[in-house]
Amino acid sequence: MAAEFLLQSTDVAEGATLAEVYVYDGSGCHGGNRSPALAWTGVPEGTRSFALTVHDPDAPRRGGWWHWLIFNIPAALSGLVQGVGEPGHEPAGSVQSLNSYGTTGYGGPCPPVGHGVHHYVFTVHAMDCDDLGLDADAPPEAVAEAIRGHAIAAASLTALYQR
Repeated sequence: MAAEFLLQSTDVAEGATLAEVYVYDGSGCHGGNRSPALAWTGVPEGTRSFALTVHDPDAPRRGGWWHWLIFNIPAALSGLVQGVGEPGHEPAGSVQSLNSYGTTGYGGPCPPVGHGVHHYVFTVHAMDCDDLGLDADAPPEAVAEAIRGHAIAAASLTALYQR
């Protein structure tokens, strides 16, 4: 029996509030805007690469808010260290594309004041291809659609944040 595909973190706990170091720095927020360390286990057979997304479905805009999209992560990796969401710090061969802030790399939480608790869904996708054929200028919705078309499995963890 194959092991369950799981996403874990030493920095982010399922259902817990994100620490300020992972919160966006801008738009009225004053966090560290560092991407957390993430690790995955139980990789499905046939995985040729990984993609990782962070999405806020509670954002007050159609389709939610994409905080991070990184893809073409080599299949030999079993995680990402803290801070790789800064452009230029991604693993060799990986691509960080545009987020909903309009920048590349990780953009932490910064929900509207008084909007309530938002859910930040970190998802690692096991991919059936080495390269999605997209670059850093690809819009988040196009990247998400390409990921859906090539994902053979996904594992998530959800963190919370409000202001």
